[in-house]
Amino acid sequence: MRSYKTQMEAAKRGILTPEMETVARKEDMDPARLRALVACGEVAIPCNVRHTSISPEGIGTGLRTKINVNLGISGDANNYEAEMQKVDMALSFGAEAIMDLSNYGKTNTFRRALIDRSPAMIGTVPMYDAIGYLEKDLLEITAEDFLQVVRAHAEEGVDFMTIHAGINRRAVEAFMRDRRKMNIVSRGGSLLFAWMMMTGRENPFYEHYDKVLDILREYDVTISLGDALRPGCIDDSTDAGQIAELIELGDLTRHAWARDVQVMVEGPGHMALNEIAANMRLQKRLCHNAPFYVLGPIVTDIAPGYDHITSAIGGAVAAANGADFLCYVTPAEHLRLPDVDDVREGIIASRIAAHAADIAKGIPHARERDNAMSEARHRVDWDEMFKLALDPEKAKRYFESTPPADRHTCSMCGKMCAVRTTNMILEGKQVTFCSEK
Repeated sequence: MRSYKTQMEAAKRGILTPEMETVARKEDMDPARLRALVACGEVAIPCNVRHTSISPEGIGTGLRTKINVNLGISGDANNYEAEMQKVDMALSFGAEAIMDLSNYGKTNTFRRALIDRSPAMIGTVPMYDAIGYLEKDLLEITAEDFLQVVRAHAEEGVDFMTIHAGINRRAVEAFMRDRRKMNIVSRGGSLLFAWMMMTGRENPFYEHYDKVLDILREYDVTISLGDALRPGCIDDSTDAGQIAELIELGDLTRHAWARDVQVMVEGPGHMALNEIAANMRLQKRLCHNAPFYVLGPIVTDIAPGYDHITSAIGGAVAAANGADFLCYVTPAEHLRLPDVDDVREGIIASRIAAHAADIAKGIPHARERDNAMSEARHRVDWDEMFKLALDPEKAKRYFESTPPADRHTCSMCGKMCAVRTTNMILEGKQVTFCSEK
């Protein structure tokens, strides 16, 4: 029986937990420094006491950029077996987090199976599950009902929960004054907005925030403060609603820390490239350097079918400027529930963005794999190149689809390969093309 409730409480008391030791080893960070970052809230280690299969990961200052994979069933696509295939895909590519965003039927069976088998941290949005779990229409749901769903997810072993507590009456007033092209695009945010407008009451997650924190503290669940008023198109970015909610999230962050509950803050969805760096700095300032979790940002609105690319561009810039956690986006974004191939493309795009940002941020050892790849390319060692690739199967498949006559080249350049030519000259050999000597 441990003597502390949460990782943050332990860190504040000077206790180095097994989870902190694991994260410090993975990150090659001094354990005492990591403990200090957890104590002040700049690093979160989402790790529910009931998630026994987890391999703990840290999110925040000085750590590798982590990625999250969204999945889950809906009314139009409710194949649990297909979702488990996506889980296996995410785990095979080393995704550090999986969010179950199921919003149809009784989802707890799938979620429990996911928690039982996954070493990755598991996140949920209780607001999505409320209607199906409670079997009530939105207007009939009470504040106590919402808290019941939060407790159910915590008891099942969920490591972090998106709670849209920042869309209170003040933030809604700012949103209503400064009208948008896309209004509210957050699913959970839109449901809470509708509930508030229909009932005339305050956001229950804001009004009863202390009760939410009590539940999360009991199981050491990290609160991921949702951005209900995130921009849904680039024209809406950095507007009054987004910033008003961000100010509220900063206050909610400090309140959670005072209760020893770990915090992440969620960030903008669509944003022009030139606004991203400033937004990252603004979030870190207003939210006291809490770990920042971003969806994208998606940097242009005209690429449906390719939004894994628009997101990776924004994600790389965001993470290089302070974001700590990237939510993947697939080619199916805005179009449909992603299939397994979409998930693969989304994971790789997000992983590229995260790794590129880690190099830019100077994360220890981030360049080592790139340097190893360069050495393998210098030797024209294809097997080693495939081993080092983010997606070895695709790299090998592309190479072998048009095999070169000489394995020391590829089919693009053949014997005119620059690497081959230079290596031969530096080895004192003669370069010929019309005849072999």
